[in-house]
Amino acid sequence: MTPPPSIYINDTTLRDGEQAAGVAFGLDEKVAIAKFLDAIGVQELEVGIPAMGQDEARAIRAIADLGLNAHLLGWNRAVLADIQASIHCGLKRVHISIPVSDMQIQVKFQGRWAKMLEHLRDAINFARDHGLEVSVGGEDSSRADETFLIDAAQFAQEWGAFRFRFCDTVGILDPFTTFEKVQRLVNSLQIPVEMHTHNDLGLATANALAGIRAGAASVNTTVNGLGERAGNAALEEVVMTLKQIYGIKTGVQTQHFLELSRFVAKAVNCPVPPWKAIVGENTFAHESGIHAHGILQNPSTYEPFDPKEVGSQRRLVVGKHSGRSLLNTVLQNYGIQLDADRSQSLLNAVRDRSTQLKRSLTPDELLTLTADAAIAMQC
Repeated sequence: MTPPPSIYINDTTLRDGEQAAGVAFGLDEKVAIAKFLDAIGVQELEVGIPAMGQDEARAIRAIADLGLNAHLLGWNRAVLADIQASIHCGLKRVHISIPVSDMQIQVKFQGRWAKMLEHLRDAINFARDHGLEVSVGGEDSSRADETFLIDAAQFAQEWGAFRFRFCDTVGILDPFTTFEKVQRLVNSLQIPVEMHTHNDLGLATANALAGIRAGAASVNTTVNGLGERAGNAALEEVVMTLKQIYGIKTGVQTQHFLELSRFVAKAVNCPVPPWKAIVGENTFAHESGIHAHGILQNPSTYEPFDPKEVGSQRRLVVGKHSGRSLLNTVLQNYGIQLDADRSQSLLNAVRDRSTQLKRSLTPDELLTLTADAAIAMQC
């Protein structure tokens, strides 16, 4: 099954992303992140939980007052007071979350699934009576009885929800199972299905894409994959995969991804791992002699796409795995040319120093080593 021709991006950095342990955005940071996401073309922002309290409500209201192009969504339980809090924040669109697995229903409704559905019906009716658009999410959809999941989703549809969210709440699915479950759900509904995946087994992006292949038309993301426990499907990974593998353009301006990634990383006071897909520092860094030689001949040999597409740039770095070709190319950028003997001698020194430091060399370290090697050759 091929993915839908267009995919709706609903970024939840400001809600599920902020629920990551140790993360707390200030009002100015929430506003700035919302403006950034809106400016690059993200269609919908889940901006927080209005019922959390005055500080959260104040930030959501400030975002609502910006007049952004993106649709704004507030997260709610199936509780009328939650919906009322969303209304007070000026939101026109709400998400209502309900538990759909036996485990979650037992914990939150003492196993009374009919009571849960009654709460959902009343919450949807209350929201729609107040002119709100309503999205419904099935918490723990991945562990729910599939017949009950479909029943709950169909009730939500019947009561006026415009979308149903399939949640792999604890990240326990693989892409193959995700595809099967989501395909059955999609085929049972007239309203769109949205994917919400967690990264506990490192499969959040893969599962989100599997759901899209199964017919889901909307997907939750967070910048850098920020989120509870091991995080969520990363905005930059989902959007670039849709673009590169499926040829689907989401309307998101990907050339700003690196800047956005660093902005959010600074806000959460946690650096992005250098090997992080799409936006990590090493994503377009080449040290290995064989790889660097290929890159110098044709960048496509070892790069899946042009780094400019995500606002990054290619880096050739010298270290333990470098060869003479790369070393000479880097030195030529500084106007330095070496004969074969001096090049090999310097390369040996580079490898020794890189092994000692357990990293590649900085430009200053390389130039210092080059100067030291030249002095040694003269002596």
